[in-house]
Amino acid sequence: MKSNEWLTLGSHLILKKWCDASDRNFQKQFNALETTQRQILHSILQTSTFAKDKKVQNYEQFVKVFPATRYGAWREDIQRYREQKLSLSSSKLVRFQPTSGSSEQIKFIPYTKLFLDELDHAIAPWMASLYRKCPQLSSGTHYWSVSWLPESQREVLKDKNLNDDSALLGVGKRILSKFTQAVPSNVAFAANADDALFATICYLVANRNLAMISVWSPTFALQLLERLELLQQDVIEVLQSGSWGNRQVSLKEVTAPHGPESAQALSANSNGEQIDFKKLWPKLSLVSSWDTAGSKAWAEKLKEKLPSVQFEGKGLWATEGVVTIPYNDQYPLAYQSHFYEFEYLEGDKQGQIIPSWQLKQGDVVSPLITSGNGLLRYCLDDCLLVTGFIEQIPCFEFQGRRFGVDLVGEKLAPETAQQLLSQLNETESKAISLLAIDTQQQVKPFYCVLFEGDIHHSISNEYIDSILRQNFHYELARNLGQLDQPQIRQANNGWNAYKQLVMFDGIIEGNIKPEPLKKVTLNSLEQL
Repeated sequence: MKSNEWLTLGSHLILKKWCDASDRNFQKQFNALETTQRQILHSILQTSTFAKDKKVQNYEQFVKVFPATRYGAWREDIQRYREQKLSLSSSKLVRFQPTSGSSEQIKFIPYTKLFLDELDHAIAPWMASLYRKCPQLSSGTHYWSVSWLPESQREVLKDKNLNDDSALLGVGKRILSKFTQAVPSNVAFAANADDALFATICYLVANRNLAMISVWSPTFALQLLERLELLQQDVIEVLQSGSWGNRQVSLKEVTAPHGPESAQALSANSNGEQIDFKKLWPKLSLVSSWDTAGSKAWAEKLKEKLPSVQFEGKGLWATEGVVTIPYNDQYPLAYQSHFYEFEYLEGDKQGQIIPSWQLKQGDVVSPLITSGNGLLRYCLDDCLLVTGFIEQIPCFEFQGRRFGVDLVGEKLAPETAQQLLSQLNETESKAISLLAIDTQQQVKPFYCVLFEGDIHHSISNEYIDSILRQNFHYELARNLGQLDQPQIRQANNGWNAYKQLVMFDGIIEGNIKPEPLKKVTLNSLEQL
């Protein structure tokens, strides 16, 4: 066995022991949900600047003093936090993590030491469950996708953002995880997303010891595999030479992998078009990605691409915090991480907010989190179904976003669509709705603007794309090739055309209302 393989095995052994210890504690408190959650809230209130100012001590006082919030309520305070004029938490600030929001083009979420510790409380039992589910993971390397930045933000955010998803781990686990990773995190700092994707592919092919691929969107994993089949010869040349060739300038911060044996393996396991991934990565045992709501069909396609590999869906994890983790084939609340509340979305209790210990099976709810980064009662606007319990701990199934559309992880909201339509209508055109086209794997998904009557000559597919790219995750999805370019559709009667589209998808005419953002199928669009 090679020395690097011994290092991988040893690192997994230590990581697994740490995770198992956290997992035992996770299981130990399964019947102490309310006590645990109240203790977590108390700890957060001791560090929250605003809670200390208000002298809030417990949950009952907390809900009376602080309303439910979204990013808009925190925007000015976070900007002052970034300018070091204010602190939201007494816990040491580590960084600000960028993401996109509803009407926000970009949001900055504070990551403090306490907040990272909270994330660690979710990651450790999740990893322990992974090792149990797939013991082969402890003898190979893993690919955990990095937090990609849109190209327009790379230089702006380069010194303010840690792009390695393993940075979510505690320091010790992070150091050890470096010895188990298949791809270096600095590939994300390539000059463009295409070269970053290519570098990732080269490192994956170079790694004959690859045991797991963990990504967020299944479309990203599919993109990796499809791009590999398309660029086989380029990958072979890099692995044979140990040089990026004409991509050297873009990838100057990344050392090119040198692996003549891996180049030969790629060549041997390909017919020039399709690749035998089982032979290319003989140790690949598990793939993890989203597999619910809009990602379900894409996850099925990914499973078909890698039929001999186990699959695990993701829990609900946002930049703002973690809600659920995959655990023993269920998705329980990460109850030892943040403090959680839930808003009823249906029934006679609709709009009422309750703590986690009052949930019942069958409840349809949306989570609010209070965490060690200083954000209090923060609405995530996701829709969850309570599917059952592990002793007292509620388990969930992700149903989708409450207000927006998420075809491949781009997270567009009605507010973003309305801003686009208003901007287009300033040209005296009449934009009716932004349509999110679910192509059901026929082609890449895309967005389409429905217009009524004549369209101003200044409006084009490219112009619409440039406006939508102001949204952080939309630009990223376009950079990575997960979304196709927007399209335009024109109708003499816009409202009638909109109704026909929605009715094609099975909605009763009397229930249709005009919406700035609407998800429809490609088949419906083609019938229009």
